[in-house]
Amino acid sequence: MNRWHAWRSARARPASAFVSQPEPRTIGSFARGRQLIAGNFLFAGSLVEDAEDTIWRLPQQSVAFDEEIQGFAWLDDLAAVGDAAARETSQAWLADWIALYSGGRGPGWTPDLTGRRLIRWINHAIFLLNGKDSDYSKAYYRSLAQQTIFLSRTWRSASPGLPRFEALTGLIYAGIALEGMEDRVEPAMKALAKECSNQIDQEGGIPTRNPEELLEVFTLLNWAASALAEAGKMAPKDHLAAIERIAPTLRALRHSDGGLARFHGGGRGLEGRLDHALATSGVKSAAPAGLSMGFARLHGGRTSAIVDASKPPSGANSLNAHASTLAFELTSGRRPLIVNCGSGTSFGPDWRRAGRATPSHSTLGVEGYSSSRLGPKKVVGGVPREILVDTPKDVRVQFLSEDEFEAIIVGHDGYLSTHGLTHIRRIDLSHNGRSLAGEDTLAAIERSDEQIFEKALDRSNLQGISFQIRFHLHPDVDAALDMGGTAISMALKSGEIWVFRHDGTAKLSLEPSIYMEKGRISPRATKQMVLSGVAVEYATRIRWTLAKAQETPNAVRDLQRDEGTEPT
Repeated sequence: MNRWHAWRSARARPASAFVSQPEPRTIGSFARGRQLIAGNFLFAGSLVEDAEDTIWRLPQQSVAFDEEIQGFAWLDDLAAVGDAAARETSQAWLADWIALYSGGRGPGWTPDLTGRRLIRWINHAIFLLNGKDSDYSKAYYRSLAQQTIFLSRTWRSASPGLPRFEALTGLIYAGIALEGMEDRVEPAMKALAKECSNQIDQEGGIPTRNPEELLEVFTLLNWAASALAEAGKMAPKDHLAAIERIAPTLRALRHSDGGLARFHGGGRGLEGRLDHALATSGVKSAAPAGLSMGFARLHGGRTSAIVDASKPPSGANSLNAHASTLAFELTSGRRPLIVNCGSGTSFGPDWRRAGRATPSHSTLGVEGYSSSRLGPKKVVGGVPREILVDTPKDVRVQFLSEDEFEAIIVGHDGYLSTHGLTHIRRIDLSHNGRSLAGEDTLAAIERSDEQIFEKALDRSNLQGISFQIRFHLHPDVDAALDMGGTAISMALKSGEIWVFRHDGTAKLSLEPSIYMEKGRISPRATKQMVLSGVAVEYATRIRWTLAKAQETPNAVRDLQRDEGTEPT
């Protein structure tokens, strides 16, 4: 049906000019733009080196690879370079797209990709049209109109959530900007406001619980509201209210280095994107107390800790969700210390599955089990994906505040059906941010739980139920076993030294791990601290601490940012 609507749209009367043009707001990467001009195409974790051919004739790598190209987000990167070579490359690739794909051909005719593409074409119109003749301009406007009409007919088929927000924002952009498309703005405004009511909860969260996806939705809502204001229109109250709700939630999900917590398929976010979006919104509300989209944030001094303290997403909302209940990340100043491995989506299906499992997160796992399991595969958008099943049904949280620290106590029953055990985690962060104390407990609470535990114990020939508590380290952390293997010292590039200790209940080891982030062609090697033990009683408790070494000053002058260079 998408192709049929695209074919019909090509026969509509084309637009011939802009009525108005929203200010460009997309942020690109200068380094990525230079790589594209040089013929190095890195999309969805696949690198293709081909300096001679157009971007549209690259050998097919994956569905995600094609989607990234068809969405035209790379146009932001070329515009960030902005010189003659970048402009000529952009103009040539756009002309090639029109020649190859107009009329509904190719893989880019979905509502979300079309919305994403329209925003870029309109944002960078001056960059794209500069120095071109009337034939080029006519083809450009004709294609813009075709895509706008296509969107007006198909946006309802976009999946609820980010895809539909992209489709409707693109439709609003195009309706405001293009001659003869004004009548499409009002319906799109109302539809976007309805999506805000349906998809953004009262706490400013979304059903997928993906922090980076929440940032993308927030950014789109900001763009749409700003574009409407510039055109003399006011965004509906539900639209503006959603922006008001999301802003403080994003502040709660932001680490002290400005990056987002990496949970449920989300990454840190593009450098500067979060701060720019919050500034653009004009919303000054601080991060709320308690949970934000199911996450708890502890903050002291220059240190932040963010804990997944709620049930994971369910059903269709869990297609990218992770078994990360009770996992946490810790950042000191501008340097991540404890992390989760991240989403492996861009590195293929095996890495994607591995990244979703509990052992890829900084939390406790029992006998290799994940706290949530992956269900049977379903094909979504041409890609086989699994929803989460057998998830924790009861996740409880309590906040504490004392003179010297703030704390969270949280527990889940994800191992109750298999082992009769509830995992309870307490984390205390001192107000000066120099020490974090943790306690992990595995407990059979009810008599029925004890019976399940006893059966699991019998299966182990009374040897005990093995467990591992993992603390994945950021690749920039230099870690080494210390004090005869009873502690691990960690050096950050800022010069800070942190030391990990435990109460001796479990065995401490330093093992290989990986760190997965978008924009790289393979996962980065790193390390993880692992506390391994066995549960033989109805309650097993392990205590551990992370603390700055005494010689580390409270204030560290840390100006170098490695993120300024593009990953390879």
